Amino acid sequence: MLVLIHSYLLILKSFILLIGKTGYQFYSRIKLKFASFLAITGCFFIPVSSYCQAADPPKKYVCFQTRQEIIIDGKMNEKSWKDAEWTTSFEDIEGQKKPLPLQNTQVKMLWDEKYLYIAAVMDEEHIWAYQNKKDQIVYLENDFEVFIDPDNDTDNYYELEINALNNSFDLFLPKPYKKGGKPQLTWDIKNLRSAVSVEGTINDGTDKDKRWTLEIAIPFESLSTENVPFINPEPDKIWRINFSRVNWQFQIDEKGKYSRKKNTETGKILPEYNWVWSPQGVINMHVPEHWGFLEFNRQKVGKGKR
Repeated sequence: MLVLIHSYLLILKSFILLIGKTGYQFYSRIKLKFASFLAITGCFFIPVSSYCQAADPPKKYVCFQTRQEIIIDGKMNEKSWKDAEWTTSFEDIEGQKKPLPLQNTQVKMLWDEKYLYIAAVMDEEHIWAYQNKKDQIVYLENDFEVFIDPDNDTDNYYELEINALNNSFDLFLPKPYKKGGKPQLTWDIKNLRSAVSVEGTINDGTDKDKRWTLEIAIPFESLSTENVPFINPEPDKIWRINFSRVNWQFQIDEKGKYSRKKNTETGKILPEYNWVWSPQGVINMHVPEHWGFLEFNRQKVGKGKR
């Protein structure tokens, strides 16, 4: 069945290329519908090998263009942000088989000719982060993570992690770890812009906080390497994207300092929570075929709203 569908798409694509751009947009929509169908059945056609695993259907987000300049300050004051739709609340990385997250997380997205804008709001009673040097492994503390595959082929994708101090760690993967991929840790998102605002007091274990808000502007041109060109967003062009929030069980010492909680019997650090937008079905973010769909739309956000 999967082979037949894939063959049909190849034939359809060849035909569409003969009738131009409008037809290609039609092809993109048909391809997305097939991908959604395969996701619902839990199976995907992957050129390298067949891979079938139970997972919730990938989420989808339609990203509209900004109406004015977006100031990256962690505050989301612009009307464009107010008009943009929220994603659904994050779920456990394994999906419905696990309990809902203890605290809410939601995201909005926008774009213009230069940037993909991402804003995340994370409820958090205890906001803490100590890693403050670029490219420290920030997921060893609480963080927010972005995974992007611009050409939707499950290879050549990018990862960005940011903590509440606005410290970032980024990398490029030519292919997933399960296919032998080795992360390029020296790769950086050039001209990345990000900012964090905190409703509470960071790194103070003597009180309770409310939430932290993260605003990000990723230049499209930065999503490239020496061997992988960047891809401009186009109307009806489908990217793959997902977001993960790592949240550790913690302990607070007598001075109010946070640290990851340990098992009192074994002395080992307790496992973290992984809360995501589009569930993976497994505890592994590096399964790009389970990421959500990101569709770019040239319409200005909020157009038609009063």
